Amino acid sequence: MKISDLYKQNKKITSFEIFPPKGELVMADADRVIGELTDLSPDFISVTCSAGGVGGSIEKTAAITALINDKYKTASMAHLTCVNSDRESFKRSIDILKQNKTENVFALRGDIAEGSHAVDFGHATDIIPLLKQEGFCVGAACYPEGHLECESTKKDLEYLKLKEDLGADFFLSQLFFDNDSFLRFLDNARNIGISAPIEAGVMPIMSQSQISRMIFMCGASLPSEIIRILNKYKDSKEDLEKAGIEYAAKQIYGLRSAGVDCIHIYTMNKPYIAKGITGRLNEKF
Repeated sequence: MKISDLYKQNKKITSFEIFPPKGELVMADADRVIGELTDLSPDFISVTCSAGGVGGSIEKTAAITALINDKYKTASMAHLTCVNSDRESFKRSIDILKQNKTENVFALRGDIAEGSHAVDFGHATDIIPLLKQEGFCVGAACYPEGHLECESTKKDLEYLKLKEDLGADFFLSQLFFDNDSFLRFLDNARNIGISAPIEAGVMPIMSQSQISRMIFMCGASLPSEIIRILNKYKDSKEDLEKAGIEYAAKQIYGLRSAGVDCIHIYTMNKPYIAKGITGRLNEKF
C-alpha cells in the first residue's frame, strides 16, 4: 500500500523506523524485530540504509521492506540516500526496489563521509522527481529546528516547500525533544503553503552517549526536563531507559493533544521501546 493512501484516510498515523541488523543473521534478526513491532499494529514501518544506498545496503533494505509487506501485510518504506551515487548506481537501486515490489521510498541526501563529495546528486531534491517518475510514493525529511547545514530556518522552510513542489507526498521529521519547537515549525510550514502531511519524529532517550550524538548530528535542543532526567539516572541504565520511554510517551501524548495526528517512532530495533511507549499511551496518563 502507498503511504499517501493511508494519509488520505484522515486517520491518526503511527509508524516505526528500523535499520537492517548487521551480520549473517540479518534477515532472521529483522524478522524477529518486525514480528514484535507488527503486533502493535503500526500503519507502516520504514527501513534505513547507509549513505549511498547502493550494493548490499539497498539490497538488505529492499529485502526487509518486502518481508514487512509479504509476511506481515504491513506497509513499508525504504530509505534511499543519493549523495555518493552516480546515475548508474542510482538506477540499480531503483531496479532493486522495484524487484522487491517497494512502493514507498524515503528520499534523503545522506551523510557526506569525510573526503567524499557529491557525484551526480547533491540533495534529496535531485532525486524526488526521478522517484516520482518511477511511480513511487515519496517521503522526505524535515527539520523542526532547522538543518544544521542550512543558513537559516527560513531558508530551510523554503527547501521544504521545494521538496513538496517537486513531488514529495509527505514528510517525516528529524527527532526533537521540545514539542513547542515542532509545533512552531508546523505552523510556519503551513503558513508558507506546505500542505503535505508532516509526521513528528520521536526518539526515546536511552543513554547519555546517545543524546550527545543526537545533539552533535541533529542539533536537537534539550529541555530542562531532559537534563534533569539525564542527571538523575546517570548511574542506572535501566532507570534511564524507563524514564526515556516515559518522556517519549508524554511527548507523544502532548503532540496528540495539540492536534498532531501523525507520529513516527525511532525504535532503534528494540521492540520493547515501542511496546513501552504504546503501553503507557494506552493508560492515557
